[in-house]
Amino acid sequence: MAITIGVSFLLVIPIEAIYAGVIAPGFPVAWIAGLTIGYYANGRSNRHGGPWGRIIANALLAGAATAVTFALLFLGIKALFFAADNGYRDASTGGPLSCTSGADCVYQRYVELQPDVLAAAGITNVDEFSSFYWTQQLNTAVGLAIATVIASAAGGVVFRLTNSKAPDDATVATATR
Repeated sequence: MAITIGVSFLLVIPIEAIYAGVIAPGFPVAWIAGLTIGYYANGRSNRHGGPWGRIIANALLAGAATAVTFALLFLGIKALFFAADNGYRDASTGGPLSCTSGADCVYQRYVELQPDVLAAAGITNVDEFSSFYWTQQLNTAVGLAIATVIASAAGGVVFRLTNSKAPDDATVATATR
């Protein structure tokens, strides 16, 4: 699930602001994915009416796996686009940037689009920018992971509250000797 959501939102640039919580603070995609995976993992494991401890543990395990996938995918795609930026820009927006592929092109984009942010952070060259950029990306990845794990626990709670009755014996798989 994290791979599908992550790639879909990261590769469509206008939606990235939602993914990272710029438009809707608090990483809404991570919250939704965490709730879903925390609930789904317990339904898939047939934990209906089971003990709270197992339900929460199951939700947290699924949430942790989703969180790690989200964070790694987020950082991997950011690294790919950071390294591969060649300064291309449509002619209607000023034509290609004059830069060296990679960090320099990303820096030039930020200089043009967000000079106030760079000035406020005291960033005056590519090396300072790269450090600043990756610190921000790592903080975002950690925020996504934390939000996903917390939401997965909430998904487990919702599952337990809405599935308090054990299923019929006919639907439960049992081991035979």
